[in-house]
Amino acid sequence: MTEPALPELTDSRRLTGANLFWDRPAAIIDMACDGDPSAFIAAWQDAVTRLLEATGRGDEQLTHRTFDGGASLLVSAPIDALYTMCELNEVAFGAARAALGGKDAADFSAEAARLAGLFAGEANPALLALQAAAARHGVPFLWDDDAVSVGHGADAKTWPPDQLPSPEHVDWNQAGAIPVALVTGTNGKSTTVRMSAAILAAAGLRAGLTSTDWIRVGQAILDRGDYSGTGGARTLLRHADTEVAVLETARGGLLRRGLGVDRASAALVTNVAADHLGNYGINTVPELVEAKFIVRRALHGDAPLILNADDAGCVDFAAGLDQPLAWFSLDPGHPLLRAHREAGGRAAVLEDGWLVLAEGEAQRRIIAADEIPATLGGAARHNIQNALGAMLLCQALGVDDDAIRTGLAAFRGDAQDNPGRSNCFEARGVRILVDFAHNEHGMRALARMVAAMPAQRRVLLMSQAGDRADRDIRDMVNAALEMHPDHLVTCDLPGYERGRAPGAIPALIRGFAVAAGLAPGAIDIFTDPVSSVRAVLDDARPGDLLVLLALSQRDDVLRLIDNWRNAGAT
Repeated sequence: MTEPALPELTDSRRLTGANLFWDRPAAIIDMACDGDPSAFIAAWQDAVTRLLEATGRGDEQLTHRTFDGGASLLVSAPIDALYTMCELNEVAFGAARAALGGKDAADFSAEAARLAGLFAGEANPALLALQAAAARHGVPFLWDDDAVSVGHGADAKTWPPDQLPSPEHVDWNQAGAIPVALVTGTNGKSTTVRMSAAILAAAGLRAGLTSTDWIRVGQAILDRGDYSGTGGARTLLRHADTEVAVLETARGGLLRRGLGVDRASAALVTNVAADHLGNYGINTVPELVEAKFIVRRALHGDAPLILNADDAGCVDFAAGLDQPLAWFSLDPGHPLLRAHREAGGRAAVLEDGWLVLAEGEAQRRIIAADEIPATLGGAARHNIQNALGAMLLCQALGVDDDAIRTGLAAFRGDAQDNPGRSNCFEARGVRILVDFAHNEHGMRALARMVAAMPAQRRVLLMSQAGDRADRDIRDMVNAALEMHPDHLVTCDLPGYERGRAPGAIPALIRGFAVAAGLAPGAIDIFTDPVSSVRAVLDDARPGDLLVLLALSQRDDVLRLIDNWRNAGAT
């Protein structure tokens, strides 16, 4: 008989919106354990059930998920009880450990009384009444610790959580919604969001967007930083100038808090590849696919889920879904697309150099790939793919073909439109490409483009954050070497060591590159991206192609390049 494993609690947090497990808020514990966790999970379930009954919350639901090396344990809760439910979950976790470890548990009656008092103190009946009324009226409802709001954009009404009106005092006819789109995936999220914003601007709409770089409405940046989670979504949707919203929705936010919105007009998954594995119990690519597809929970009615037919993970997961789908592909003969169109479905495809929108057998050419500056004359096929997704997304938001064409033609993809994503510069006979490729999938896409670009000498700068597994770094290096660099530069990313010693990541990259056949003398190591780029620019010669993968200090890197170009001009 297998001995029960005593786990360690690794994280306890609130899931404030729809999530990997279900559509409701919940308290969640992530735990690590060796061996079979089933006996512990049973003991936890017993402890949670007793505590819920003792505190008058016996109607709440439990669920769990096991994964290699641990499990997640969930208890549902209304939004005015989530903090205390996290506390209850932790008490139950401790009780289960005590029961299986033969130790004395905390006094049950005392703990139940304490938790009942905490539930009473956290309760906010006015918050729940407003939430229920918003649902009845079909009005967007957003809440957090600092503010509660109904409606979006100019029609949003916002109050402090302790000063909420009674539902009968809210003019529900004035609390309107705006179109909202969600964009997730491993690579291409930011570019797709920004392409979509350019298309929406061409349609005469003031588009708001969130991304890992900023919150922006029109051309005004509200704040800089990583706003790809729920907080950025709420800030944008409450802003009076936002007329339509495109939200970059990253894996971390989805797993840490869940979705930031209840309803969306469309959602898009760009692709799913190995990246950030090992966090929040997501250890494999199929598990990561399921996490990315959380965005589907915001779609209702005929709101489409837009998917990449060239991505095996998207195709496999979508086979089990029963909701409206739209597909995009670089392959006009893709069997899935053919079957989808024969059934009358919507699609976007690259055909004979044109980006085409189709519905059933009917199709229309929108724009030639080489007319989109971000595709670099059609060479950047990953940006063609991003453009196909953006076309379907904006079509779902009600944008016409002319605006799609105009927006894509206007999107330059340079350091102003899309900083750090395939930004190209030329000066002193040198071509410079700045990109954010940081995993095998993104690196391979970039390598296909770079390998086709003429150069007398190719110089590659690359690095990685310390929280990636050695095998992932190895795979990324092997993909990068498909660019056939003559000189490799690598460096630390200060502030992103994430448990690794300084110098460890550059040493790994160097070792993998040498093992793959690059001469040791063709590799240099520096302490940070800025000093690396400065050295590369100082050594640049006419005919060079410099591929600079700026994963941190990007603004400083772009300034260095700009100063170097200007110095050459004078």
